[in-house]
Amino acid sequence: MSAPEIPKTQKAVIFETNGGALEYKDIPVPTPKPNEILINVKYSGVCHTDLHAWKGDWPLATKLPLVGGHEGAGVVVGMGSNVRGWKIGDYAGIKWLNGSCMTCEECELANESNCPEADLSGYTHDGSFQQYATADAVQAAKIPAGTDLAEVAPILCAGITVYKALKSANLRAGEWVAISGACGGLGSLCIQYATAMGLRVLGIDGGEEKAKLFKELGGEYFIDFTKTKDVVAEVIKATNGGAHGVINVSVSEAAIEASTEYCRANGTVVLVGLPGGAKCKSDVFNHVVKSIHIVGSYVGNRADTREALDFFARGLVKSPIKVVGLSVLPEVFEKMEKGQIVGRYVVDTSK
Repeated sequence: MSAPEIPKTQKAVIFETNGGALEYKDIPVPTPKPNEILINVKYSGVCHTDLHAWKGDWPLATKLPLVGGHEGAGVVVGMGSNVRGWKIGDYAGIKWLNGSCMTCEECELANESNCPEADLSGYTHDGSFQQYATADAVQAAKIPAGTDLAEVAPILCAGITVYKALKSANLRAGEWVAISGACGGLGSLCIQYATAMGLRVLGIDGGEEKAKLFKELGGEYFIDFTKTKDVVAEVIKATNGGAHGVINVSVSEAAIEASTEYCRANGTVVLVGLPGGAKCKSDVFNHVVKSIHIVGSYVGNRADTREALDFFARGLVKSPIKVVGLSVLPEVFEKMEKGQIVGRYVVDTSK
């Protein structure tokens, strides 16, 4: 396939300073480096991390000015001179991990996301809230031809992240997993991956709308924290002893602490959500006597990406999405700040 004509400028949402105005305007189309592909981004998921990148409230500086976004799905329209394994017209995905050195100890062990030189889409590298974006050819996700690009976009971060978290919990089919923050963008996919992996799923979230979504996605037992007086006691009762594993995608410090209490003996608490400045508090007596494990789970590697996309391709997970135009991204951020997001927002870069 011959290379399509690439414009000089494009529409994007960009900010000059952390917390500053989110401007929807024309910017230049980037030129791929020798190791990069150029992707015509059709859709991009909106992740809570994008909100942190804009606010600048993590202890890791963003590049400025910055185009955010790291769940971009589109079509390869250009590539650098050193690129192998891609061709014009391929479907490609932009992930949180845009690139890594591939030579350090972490990269050798397939822990590329922990590379000290990791390049992060929508954080240290202009991301997917634009019509054309660059991605390292090694780390870019290969998306099967014919895939619905709007539906697959959230898999590229949210899906891979929760899939890796579930693997990190070391659970067996038939065991209980509790998902704290069950019906947001991450949780709604975690429910489906967990079910597909043969786990029993308990969800914790607030509101009738989220309770309804939880059941629709295949969850077994829902706890509405706005109505339940003692979440810890109810989890222990519902699971007959506590959850074998807990996936914390909630950004509530109190919810994270509670998860260490309702985790079953010899179970695993997995930390995924990243509330700014939060601490994970665990009572030492409880921690020791129950022999619980607390682990952090970052984004997945290339193998996790391939596996997570395969679950999607086989129809075992589906993104509960709402598609809006890129130009209304500031409104999506506002809803996210207020905790009003159910499922996942995806922006159409053509609007």
